[in-house]
Amino acid sequence: MSEPRGTIRLPARDIPVPSTVSREAQAVMANPPAERVEFPALDDPEAWRAMIAAHDGAIAAMMAGRAGAPVTVVNRDLAGGGRVYEITPAGLGDGDERVYLDIHGGGFIHGGGELCATMAAGTAIRMAARVWAVDYRMPPDHPFPAALDDCLAAYQALLAERPPERIIIGGASAGGNLAAALILRARDEGLPLPAAAVLLTPAADLTEAGDSHQTNLGLDPLIPGSGKQSFLLYAAGRDLGHPCLSPLNGDFTKGFPPAILTTGTRDMLLSDTVLLHRALRRDLAAAAHNRAAAGDRGREGEPARHAQARRHGAGQLRRSRALHL
Repeated sequence: MSEPRGTIRLPARDIPVPSTVSREAQAVMANPPAERVEFPALDDPEAWRAMIAAHDGAIAAMMAGRAGAPVTVVNRDLAGGGRVYEITPAGLGDGDERVYLDIHGGGFIHGGGELCATMAAGTAIRMAARVWAVDYRMPPDHPFPAALDDCLAAYQALLAERPPERIIIGGASAGGNLAAALILRARDEGLPLPAAAVLLTPAADLTEAGDSHQTNLGLDPLIPGSGKQSFLLYAAGRDLGHPCLSPLNGDFTKGFPPAILTTGTRDMLLSDTVLLHRALRRDLAAAAHNRAAAGDRGREGEPARHAQARRHGAGQLRRSRALHL
């Protein structure tokens, strides 16, 4: 089998920890990468359940020290079968309406149950804000669209209690994928947009077409290799490039909230994050241009409205540029 045109073969090399990052980052980068996982066959649900249970059990043991975090946790059942953990840090005022809708990562297969609550407790403490952590259903028993359905149900329940301007939706890795997909779906179903989105190294393209899936292979301390097999399990036969599965391919011209995207130079999802950032800038700039042009053609007598449309579009574009490396 011939290699794709332009394939570059690199010699073995040693990659030192850079001195240009914080001591905390250096400590993380000095750790050996996580061991590569051999995923089961897609048609072997028992093997998937065993692998997921073993991995989640190991993570739970590592996080056992967080069990006594100064938070209160309330379980809320969602229509359809998912659950939300409402986590309130100690000392939060009763009148504080801010809520961070947190969607956990884990390759669409890990991080559910008590792990979801434990991880979100740390988020609530760091943000000094109330967190709704979505314990969404996952494969092998609940493939797509169960997770996205549960995230939508959580957002709908939250909107029944809070105005959208007091809500931020966020997630990391697979959670960043679901956060972006949720916002696009909620918008298309006529729901108001949240105040902002926090997309932490989002897995925005499940086809793994971006360069960093190759260039950072073996360098990412947390992602040891391709997650394509778990993505295929999650998608359950659907096209991985569909916008609900790969929000990179979504249409952002219809609106998207101010967003912050974070990644790192050794992140396997660096390309996903950069490409999503580019798509947001491109589509929001196009939407701003179209609004201004339509105003110029059809509402020549309302210059104030033209200026407002331009400012709104330009503001969305500026706020989408918060990409941190």
